[in-house]
Amino acid sequence: MHKYGKFAILIAIIVGALLWLATAGIGSSQTYYKTISELQKMGSTASARTVRVGGDIQANSIVRQGSVVKFNLVQDSRVLPVMYDGRDPLPDTFKDGAQALAGGRMGADGVFHASEVQAKCASKYAPKPGAAPDQLQKKAAEAVRSSL
Repeated sequence: MHKYGKFAILIAIIVGALLWLATAGIGSSQTYYKTISELQKMGSTASARTVRVGGDIQANSIVRQGSVVKFNLVQDSRVLPVMYDGRDPLPDTFKDGAQALAGGRMGADGVFHASEVQAKCASKYAPKPGAAPDQLQKKAAEAVRSSL
């Protein structure tokens, strides 16, 4: 009996460790962000902690001034001015109309001061209206070949 007790304890430790790793991995892989309206509802707490806010880059709002990039995020009818002064270069998909996530703090001046920006352009990957599925597969294969 003593032998089986040690074995059961060992199995319980292994299963517990695997469950802990699985739950920790799920929590860290989530990319949670605030909407512009949620950020504005936070009030002064938005300036006290680092948050991520998402929205679409407003057309003709990107202004580069040396290493600083200013732009507006839009969501529904709300506009959030953003100033990015990060070390990393902005992604190639950072352009008018692209979806973006900005991480940083809300300033007392009403401008969101971002230290990181991620952008994606959904229209780049969306199929054109009326395109046949085999045409889409050919274009995807060509894109993969050209990236290699």
